[in-house]
Amino acid sequence: MMVTAKVWVLKKHFEGFPKTSDFDLKKIELPNLKDGELLLESVFLSVDPYMRPYSRTVMKEGDVMIGTQVARIVDSKNPAFAVGIFVVAKSGWRTHFISDGKDLQALPSGWPESLPVSLALGTIGMPGLTAYFGLLEVCKMKPGETVLVNAAAGAVGSVVGQLAKIGGCKVVGCAGSDEKVAYLKKIGFDEAFNYKTVKSLDEALRKASPDGYDCFFDNVGGEFASVAINQMKKYGRIAVCGAISQYNDSVPQKGPYVQMPMIFKELRMEGFLVTSWNNRWEEGLKTLLKWVMEGKLKCHEQVTEGFENMPAAFIGMLKGENLGKAVVKV
Repeated sequence: MMVTAKVWVLKKHFEGFPKTSDFDLKKIELPNLKDGELLLESVFLSVDPYMRPYSRTVMKEGDVMIGTQVARIVDSKNPAFAVGIFVVAKSGWRTHFISDGKDLQALPSGWPESLPVSLALGTIGMPGLTAYFGLLEVCKMKPGETVLVNAAAGAVGSVVGQLAKIGGCKVVGCAGSDEKVAYLKKIGFDEAFNYKTVKSLDEALRKASPDGYDCFFDNVGGEFASVAINQMKKYGRIAVCGAISQYNDSVPQKGPYVQMPMIFKELRMEGFLVTSWNNRWEEGLKTLLKWVMEGKLKCHEQVTEGFENMPAAFIGMLKGENLGKAVVKV
């Protein structure tokens, strides 16, 4: 039987903030399966900040939007994959797709029935691993240190804060609403503040940790980063994970320069992509799954219903409307 897939394509490259008119919903007739192939249907799709800069660098107008999903196998001519199992795929914004199985990732072994499979796109997936490797390998946090994280109520930031607590650190987080700040306190952050309502970012950071910061996990860049760098302790480490404050700029921001604090405090600042640890994903996912099961790592998801609402969910996430990981349920 023929299956019709719905897909979202990039109609035109984003200029400034993405608009719903930049996307186009199309239908594609999928061919019948050949030997070795399988048919999958997306159950949950991810919307993430990286899609904004990458849309410019890896996509052409008319391409299907890039992205990851948890999908269910609905038909299989591949003995390695049984119908009904869930996998993580990188097939972009599609309701259905065909795969030869090479690009599919099984859920970590021991995934319990009771755990939502959507977490494989968040805390027990790429964002969780970003927090895990960024803190352990880039920041190299040690017990007793003070860790600062911004966009702290987002998919990555909320995991960073909790992992730092598990690792015996003091954690300061900031977010863009009072509801988010309350959530950060609830999941164990020592200090949290709303950067949109504080009179001075500099003062808020100083009040939260008068001695400064050993580690700064930066998801935001821009003005926040230029203020925070001046409050690093000597030999502090900065993991540059994202720059969401700059992704939608049509004109690059001009900020203060980083050299002076870096020299005189002997700081280390390192940009990273989670894909550098591809050979250790299994270890990372296993650890994250264990901590979620033990209740040490809390997960919150912002679920948008309906494939037709993917662009709205994506735009909302870029505006900071989500608490925790933003996902779309097909």
